[in-house]
Amino acid sequence: MDTHYAPPQDPLVVLHEDAEVLLVDKPAGLLSVPGKGPHLADCLMSRIQAVFPQALLVHRLDRDTSGVMIFAMTPYAQRHLGLQFEKRMTRKTYVARVWGVPQEKSGEIDLPLIVDWPNRPLQMVCHETGKPAQTEWKRIKDDGVTSRIRLHPRTGRSHQLRVHMLAIGHPILGDPFYAKSPALDFPRLMLHSEELRFNHPQGGRSVKVRAKAPF
Repeated sequence: MDTHYAPPQDPLVVLHEDAEVLLVDKPAGLLSVPGKGPHLADCLMSRIQAVFPQALLVHRLDRDTSGVMIFAMTPYAQRHLGLQFEKRMTRKTYVARVWGVPQEKSGEIDLPLIVDWPNRPLQMVCHETGKPAQTEWKRIKDDGVTSRIRLHPRTGRSHQLRVHMLAIGHPILGDPFYAKSPALDFPRLMLHSEELRFNHPQGGRSVKVRAKAPF
């Protein structure tokens, strides 16, 4: 697996900005927050705070995943949004390209996950000690070799979508952790956070923000 960190230098893409929330389109290959060591200091959080010093973290996306990420602009909004994520009140939609063609048009994966300690940060399915994890999926289209899938995680476990798709025999293309050649032989992890629905901290109205998948 690739441990070299060479984050993309794409300009910041702001999808929505107001007094309480900021939503951006995170590029693939950029850490959400700093890693351990000065070589992993460059991240989306630091880039955002260079422009919006008041911005606060709410959730994370994996380094190799792109797409919609929300930040709070006030401590109140951070608490409000954090509670929505904790209570699963947000609705997250991802798009992925996977190896193979699932026989079913759609389905739900219900497999508990836990960190694979000897191989961390990898995660694995474990029915004895894993934490509950559920993912809804729908096949959008396929070319006979790979498929485009829309994913709705109902829980927010680490690497959930990646491990769940692997577990049903359809690893996400370009996944440096879980895919093997030929599924690995793609320029990036083909996983994108396409849409986030949440209740706005100011007034509680439902908000939907989207970012088109770049693949």
